[in-house]
Amino acid sequence: MRAVVVNSFGGPDVVEVVETEVPEPGAREVRIKVSAASLNPVDAGVRAGVFGGGGERIGLGWDVAGTVDAVGAAGSWSVGDEVVALDHGMVKPLGTHAEYVVVDADAVALAPTTVDAVRAATLPLNALTASQALDRLELAPGDALLVTGAAGAVGGYAVQLAAHRGISVTGLAREADEAFVRSLGAGRFVGALADRDFDAVLDAAVLGEPALAGVRDGGRYIGVIPQAEPASVRGVRTGAVEVSADGALLAELVRLVDEGVLTTRVAETFALEDAAKAHARLDGGGVRGRLVLVP
Repeated sequence: MRAVVVNSFGGPDVVEVVETEVPEPGAREVRIKVSAASLNPVDAGVRAGVFGGGGERIGLGWDVAGTVDAVGAAGSWSVGDEVVALDHGMVKPLGTHAEYVVVDADAVALAPTTVDAVRAATLPLNALTASQALDRLELAPGDALLVTGAAGAVGGYAVQLAAHRGISVTGLAREADEAFVRSLGAGRFVGALADRDFDAVLDAAVLGEPALAGVRDGGRYIGVIPQAEPASVRGVRTGAVEVSADGALLAELVRLVDEGVLTTRVAETFALEDAAKAHARLDGGGVRGRLVLVP
């Protein structure tokens, strides 16, 4: 099969498409024939060596939508099931940017029925991150939440999920994105950080310490890069979510897609062999929605 890997760190030019053996599922694993796999900023970080792994061949890709192709022992899935999954891991020999991928059976959920595989592939990493970040904040209906980067993939899902939970959401993004952010369910929109107006902030834009200015004394801050949260000030509890694969939660997020609560967004699709071009497009910035690789 073909798979996207890096053998050295750098820019888009280090991205390679190689021939490699089709992986075999072990116990409680499934093999998915990939229909679509989205490209995320974490993939650019892996490619650049941010997460280590020098001297190793590293596969890229976390999100996948496709068809179960083989099932290991004690598997709960059947060949032919249309699914989505999160293949968690920074440094791994193969990722989802391939023609086949093996994942843990409990990382898998049935695919949405209302969107195609390309759109479904944009859901797992970003929606799971947003949902698990919100859970960490422990907000109640009516609490005031600021979401930075509200027009982005994680931020957009966070706005929709928070609004669905009855939380009072304010989105921070560029002025040009106001109408879009409000359409996601944000009751308020700001183009600059406010001063201590909110019970909590979900910092999808990775602003760090400046984002704390928007949180009241004793409030809460959650970031999206593990171990990169700012130090606590004024009694504000700070932390960062480390996304985990969770098939049951992913199934709930799929349900919300099918009910129209969550909106999937695709910026552009690329053939698998054009993975380096997709990385160059991502590095160019200004992408709204996800870039998706289609084998």
